[in-house]
Amino acid sequence: MTWTAPPARADCFDDAARYQSVNPQILRAIAWLESRNRANALRKNDNGSIDYGLMQINSVHLAALSRYGIGPELLMHPCVSVYIAAWHLRQKMNRYGNTWQAIGAYHSETPKRRDGYARQIIQILVKRKLLKGE
Repeated sequence: MTWTAPPARADCFDDAARYQSVNPQILRAIAWLESRNRANALRKNDNGSIDYGLMQINSVHLAALSRYGIGPELLMHPCVSVYIAAWHLRQKMNRYGNTWQAIGAYHSETPKRRDGYARQIIQILVKRKLLKGE
């Protein structure tokens, strides 16, 4: 029996980031923070909502996503999850600009949660030597 590598495929993080004009390293850090890079991650939240897939896309977005034919089952596909995350992050950047607030708002609009999330993303980037620590 011989082992062969799977066919090459485009990097969804880079492609999605380019498509939405967001930073692919931020998307990678979000994937790590949200699911530890687990494509099959599923989380039921205390408020009754559900987070789906690699990027933990929250069920509050399902109504908007359904207009594009995207439901929970598609959110469990890694590339779909990354593209939706890039779209979501772009929406936050359109509101807050290219700021840490926008990155934190990926998780929550509540200032305390938003700012805490942004700090966690910063820590991931510093640990990966993609950002200088303070």
